[in-house]
Amino acid sequence: MSDLKGRLAIITGGARGQGEAEARLFAAKGAAVIIADVLAEEGRALAQTLQDDGLEARFTYLDVTDPASWASAVALALEWKSRIDILVNNAGIINRSTISNTGLDAWERVLKVNLTGAFLGIQAVSEPMAENGGGSVVNISSNSAFSGHYDPAYTASKWGLRGLTRSAAMEFASKNIRINAVCPGLVVTGLNASSPHLEPMIQMTPMKRSGKPEEIAELVLFLASDASSFITGEDFVIDGGFTAGAAYRRVATQTGIFKA
Repeated sequence: MSDLKGRLAIITGGARGQGEAEARLFAAKGAAVIIADVLAEEGRALAQTLQDDGLEARFTYLDVTDPASWASAVALALEWKSRIDILVNNAGIINRSTISNTGLDAWERVLKVNLTGAFLGIQAVSEPMAENGGGSVVNISSNSAFSGHYDPAYTASKWGLRGLTRSAAMEFASKNIRINAVCPGLVVTGLNASSPHLEPMIQMTPMKRSGKPEEIAELVLFLASDASSFITGEDFVIDGGFTAGAAYRRVATQTGIFKA
């Protein structure tokens, strides 16, 4: 049921990291994939690699904060395959700054990319999706959307994505458009490989490791496919048990209540 043959998927932030893993997996499952990103060189290279492997992929420049840019991406999809079945709102940025040290421009930039970008994406694809009989939108949130991460702009945007997911799911259910959120924990990519917070996070995670982009992609695939046909408006945490009780587990281990 995760066969995507005949489907068209737009993946934002698809040029690298988790977006790249999603693009590769979706294409391997038969989807025609539009890799949408501001990273033109990397996005074009990935599309070419997939094409060289006999898969269907195209790159388009997409600034998720710009409605006109979204209109161009939708036009490409309709010109290419006359349909849009899947949207993965994966594009996102991080600020790594506290409230005291965050300027208004930085705050607004993070929310505009991470939250408004997803809102504009849903607006842009909902009509062609509905005309084609429905589809699936997967918003990439974070396990930070269940806590108070020391990056208020990022955290607020990811909490906001959960609310947007549920509101959109209610609005578009009658049009057979399902909208869900994936909330990853620590995933090591080229963007954060040298960050000092990695090892402490891994030690706190009950499974004692970080996630892999390919593992996140498998969950996104499930939600994008017919395998999840009765699921909408939900959050799916994928973080090795961190949100489930990592702090309590650490206290229990350190005090001898629990022996790992």
